[in-house]
Amino acid sequence: MDLDPLQLLLDQFGTGGEAESSWLKEIFSFVTRHILPLLSGPAPPAADDLLTGGRVCPHQLSVCVVEKIQENMCVTHTLPVSYRPVSVSELISSQHLACVSNLSWSTNQQRAWAKEAELSLPGHRALPRVNLLLIGCLREGRGGEWRLMDTSGSVRCECVSPSPLWMNQPVFIPHWNYIPHNAPWQHQDKVHGYVELIGSPVLLCPGPEQGLAAGLGGGAELSRAVGVREAAGLLHNRTGAQRVSVCGQVSSVCPLLAVAGTTFFIFSLTDGSHSVSVLVKDSSRLWWAQCVCVGQSVCVSALRVCVLRGWRGNNILCVTDQSEIHTNYTHTLGNNTHTDSQVNTPPPLMMSHVDNDDDCEEAEPEKVHVRSAVKVKQSRVISYQGMVTEVVNEGAGLYVIDGKVGLCLAYQPTLRRKLRAGDSVQLHHVHFLYRPCPDFPPSMLCTCLRSSLRVTAFSRVEGSAPDSRCPGDGVLPRLLLEKNMGVSEYLWTCHLSSQLTHSLVPSVLKQQCVCELSWRLMEFVRTREERRRRDIYSEMLDEPHTCPLTQYSADPAVHQSISVSELLQCLQSDCWSSVSLDSLLPPGGSSLSSSQINTALAWSCRTLTSDLQDDPQPGDSLRRRPLLVVGVLELPSQTSEQTLQLRDSTGAVACVVTETTEEDEGGQRAAFNTAWIGCLVCVQQFTMVTERFIQSDFPSHQHLDEDKYITHKHCRVYLQFSLDRLHILSPSVAMVTHLQQKGEGSGGDTAGRKRRRDEEEPNSSHSDSPSVTMTTDPVGRGSRPCVSLVIRVEHTEGVAWRNTGAGLNEGETGLMLCFSVRAALIGPVVSWGRDPKNRPMSNRETETVKEDKVVLVFSGVSARWFPLLQPGSFYRLIAVNTQDPSVLIGCGVSGRSGVELHTDSTLQVRPDWRFHTLTRPLLLLTYRQVFLPTVLSVSQVLDCRCELVCFQALVCDRVGLSDSGDTCTGVRLTVCDQSGRSLQVYLDLSHTPYPIGLLPGNTLLLSDFQRRLSRTGSVYCSYLPVSSITVITVGDTSSCRPPPAPMMHLGVWAVSSEQRCIVGQISGHVVCFLFLQLQWSCSLCGSVYVQSCCSPQCHSTSSVFQSKAKLVIDDGTGEAHVWVSGALVRPLLGLADSQWEGLQRALRVRGHITVYPRGRSLVCASDDPLVHFLWCVCSSESVCRQLSLTCRKQTNHRSGEMKRFSRGDRDFMTRMTRPLQLTCLHLHMD
Repeated sequence: MDLDPLQLLLDQFGTGGEAESSWLKEIFSFVTRHILPLLSGPAPPAADDLLTGGRVCPHQLSVCVVEKIQENMCVTHTLPVSYRPVSVSELISSQHLACVSNLSWSTNQQRAWAKEAELSLPGHRALPRVNLLLIGCLREGRGGEWRLMDTSGSVRCECVSPSPLWMNQPVFIPHWNYIPHNAPWQHQDKVHGYVELIGSPVLLCPGPEQGLAAGLGGGAELSRAVGVREAAGLLHNRTGAQRVSVCGQVSSVCPLLAVAGTTFFIFSLTDGSHSVSVLVKDSSRLWWAQCVCVGQSVCVSALRVCVLRGWRGNNILCVTDQSEIHTNYTHTLGNNTHTDSQVNTPPPLMMSHVDNDDDCEEAEPEKVHVRSAVKVKQSRVISYQGMVTEVVNEGAGLYVIDGKVGLCLAYQPTLRRKLRAGDSVQLHHVHFLYRPCPDFPPSMLCTCLRSSLRVTAFSRVEGSAPDSRCPGDGVLPRLLLEKNMGVSEYLWTCHLSSQLTHSLVPSVLKQQCVCELSWRLMEFVRTREERRRRDIYSEMLDEPHTCPLTQYSADPAVHQSISVSELLQCLQSDCWSSVSLDSLLPPGGSSLSSSQINTALAWSCRTLTSDLQDDPQPGDSLRRRPLLVVGVLELPSQTSEQTLQLRDSTGAVACVVTETTEEDEGGQRAAFNTAWIGCLVCVQQFTMVTERFIQSDFPSHQHLDEDKYITHKHCRVYLQFSLDRLHILSPSVAMVTHLQQKGEGSGGDTAGRKRRRDEEEPNSSHSDSPSVTMTTDPVGRGSRPCVSLVIRVEHTEGVAWRNTGAGLNEGETGLMLCFSVRAALIGPVVSWGRDPKNRPMSNRETETVKEDKVVLVFSGVSARWFPLLQPGSFYRLIAVNTQDPSVLIGCGVSGRSGVELHTDSTLQVRPDWRFHTLTRPLLLLTYRQVFLPTVLSVSQVLDCRCELVCFQALVCDRVGLSDSGDTCTGVRLTVCDQSGRSLQVYLDLSHTPYPIGLLPGNTLLLSDFQRRLSRTGSVYCSYLPVSSITVITVGDTSSCRPPPAPMMHLGVWAVSSEQRCIVGQISGHVVCFLFLQLQWSCSLCGSVYVQSCCSPQCHSTSSVFQSKAKLVIDDGTGEAHVWVSGALVRPLLGLADSQWEGLQRALRVRGHITVYPRGRSLVCASDDPLVHFLWCVCSSESVCRQLSLTCRKQTNHRSGEMKRFSRGDRDFMTRMTRPLQLTCLHLHMD
């Protein structure tokens, strides 16, 4: 009579209670339902007898399971009733959180394990524990996978070091992790979770010694196994039918590759002096890839010699369908007693840390040749082991090991199991690179197709959520494979992709476009060398080893991508930390009075170039490498700003923008093309400007280090660049049209524009296939009906705050930004079904007999078009969402009345109207003759008699006149032209937005300025409410050198009554000193400061030393009286610094001294030694010498003065011409 298997199980293990009985029943039911059918059914061909051994008894299998469970418990006197068996299907469907299960743990052991795991990786949580029992059969899956199977399904298994003897065996897994497919750190492309086997599974069938004999026919094949040396000899004498068994030590394991639908991998065996390679492409043997690891001794049977196509016809050992592999095997020769040489081969050297930077740099061999700052280096091949501490970019294959060593896996196929923080890894034949990219750790490890990566311990912590800035779709590795780029370029592109995702997604770009955008930007910024085609077989098998990682370039000055917000924050923080107030004062600042010091500090400027052409400045934390900024060009979003903006997802920065004119080759002008609005661009060459504004009340130079005297300070940050230096990454619709028109036109563009056209047109000529898709349309949708009007701008007034009342609700009052534009109407109002943007003009847009004028009035939001409306340019004005032509007809215009008007019609521009620049208008000859105001030079302004002038000038100096609150209300500009003649321009900014770009080195177009004469007769210009300022050329503001002043002859300069030259250079001989005054003055009231006090009314305790001299200079054509003051007096007298300081100390008691030498022949009548010293100095030959000076002419002198002369008994009265009066600005020392 057959006994009940369940009852036998209960009787054998006893009944410790109802709980244990129920648990035994559950185990029996699980084994019977999920495990037994796998063993009773057809088994894999290679393991029929091994697995089943005939009919399997449920009772025996259940008893085996319970006994194995008891053996792995921390206590053996009871059953683990808190644990329950779980099927594969239930695990996959119900377990949604990553977890760990360990049957042998006690509660205290589990807590200690979790604490240790969290301490090893701060910021991570240990995996939570579950009480589940995992039982099944290990089977082979697709593509070399190991899978745990029961009757409900299968799940992928990852093993640390699996044995071939586990395959097709029923197992119990006492310690395992489960990572579900929906874990927070798993990307959505993972369709299933997987199990991580920690340690070895417990086999539920007979011992492995049985499998060893069965696998090779009782060991017959093992006895005939040969060593690596004999196998290498067989490769040269190929016999197709011969099968050979080879044993040796694994020296390399290449990753699984899929080529042309065939999946394979290659590993190499060595005996220390010889090596052979084994090709595994049989689909039933791909699971060997997880069993083979470097340094392991193996024996492989039934190998045949074959030819590997594509590898120069070399022979290789290939696995057959009868082949078996045995790991940890020691081969002993039949006729000898010693073991094979492979046993004594030392394991490969394993590094667990990287030396310091200096040692790495010295030990790393380098190429002799260097391309500028780019070094071409040779990598080193090493082995390394460590723990993954950071997942930088899973999709790009970038990690950090041990917190300081970078790891790049992009040159290998994507890992089936992605690395997690906390994984312990072992790398063999990995390339060590030192500083391949400054955005990554200095020490980088990169794997090629010869490298092997093995996880030696699975992570014990939960993974963190993937960084949204790191695309995980594998686009970059695919581009790497297609384009065959170097590792330095790849790393820089990955970092750039992360930066752009942060700064552009989602408001500017879609996530999917970032990688391709980064790739295009890399190709534009970095010069790529031609690389030979990658040969995968040579990379895996050739000796010596060569691959794309063997040689790499290291460029420490590679561009650094920065977001707009980061740029603004760095510039604003460095604005004050990088400056010393003493450095803002002019030479001789210690002699300035309080008012002069505070005036000099009121405005200052700091400029930095993006390409590091200027020397690094103190406090410059931003520019360690050349910078580039990516963003969208837009009109100003705030009505208080009247400049173009560069915007990304993090912020916006104002920009001073110029571009090349269409007419003049190489000429510059202010930006006028609206097609740039909405373009995603890369700004690579630009100038960062920080203007500082300080309101202070410093009593003297000695108090500059005391911040309490600063009442208010702020700064303004913006960029300066030319549109010709931009690289278009994603053009607007209008820009696509513009580029197409340029391609059809003549070749009259500059070289830079030709290069940009050649690069952009292939990607921009088809609107349905851009490589980067914009998610916004800044100029509105083009499918709405509209009406248009073509105009030619003739004159533009400046922007000012006006109380117009337009656009305000009832009862509201306030100022609005307004300006007006006078334009010529080219044609009638035309209706469109959709916005024509900037496409070429049609014939119906020019159907007009008389050219009318119109005044366009901009106020409020519409005033943002001011930066792009330039005189002489043609625009198409679009009114959207209407088909009514009357909306574009100005007030007072009537085509039917026939009344002739003597004033231009007026048209109020609405906020939703658009302007499109027509750079190639199809106009009649009469329309090409544009009436524009004459643009003068500085010399012409000085000589003309016009009251209202428009002129172009180079800014050579700027002084802030007054500040109110945080707005600069007064500015004095000193401008000049190429002749060196200069002019002063006074700006009143109290009723206008603050204009940026008024910096020394920039060229300005100043329109509608009033030319005026001062009370002293000097010409200057002043700002009017209708005046406008436009930056037409961006110069090098950091090293601005204005043209030298013209050389003047004193005789000619003295009799010139015209304003031909105010500042000039003279060269002459010092005839004599007429006057020399040295004085200690109160820094507040300016009175003489004697010892420690000045006047009774002033209680100041600070004083400054002031000096002033007057001398006569003769250049052979005439004489001039030259006034010299401040810091120029000491070099004029030829005194050393120590002598000058001693002179100041000597004057402390008396406060001041005045000397009138008059001439060299006069004798000093004073007994004062100090007066006598100064008298001798002024009369010495070292002082009365040849000098070169830059002077300003004083124009307040009278034409002459009456003077009395006596001769004998008669007196004569005559008018004497007063000598030319000059003020010395600069002393040129030879």
